[in-house]
Amino acid sequence: VKPVESGGGLVQAGSSLRLSCAASGATLALYTIAWFRQAPGKKREGVASINNKDGETHYADSVKDRFTISRDNAENTVYLQMNSLKPEDTAVYYCAAVSTSIYILWEHEYDYWGQGTQVTVSS
Repeated sequence: VKPVESGGGLVQAGSSLRLSCAASGATLALYTIAWFRQAPGKKREGVASINNKDGETHYADSVKDRFTISRDNAENTVYLQMNSLKPEDTAVYYCAAVSTSIYILWEHEYDYWGQGTQVTVSS
């Protein structure tokens, strides 16, 4: 499976964005999907994940109550709704997938990665 991200852009603080993760030739519902992000000069960090068996979601503390991960199986797409964006959310956001049922945001657990989409939040 090859995830493809879209939806990034330049927004002002307090705004919202919705990122999409799609994959042709693969059914994303069969995969645990996570969003990661990497800011300049920083390590890549997990943002949110959604399990492939029970749909359980997990979030980094820094985005809880602001970001929501969801699936649309009919569209074969996973979304990351980002509200109340802050300048510190500026990063390249990556969609990652793994075929196993996991509940963690450790990047080494995910096998398939997209190329990323840039999100820039201005103050």
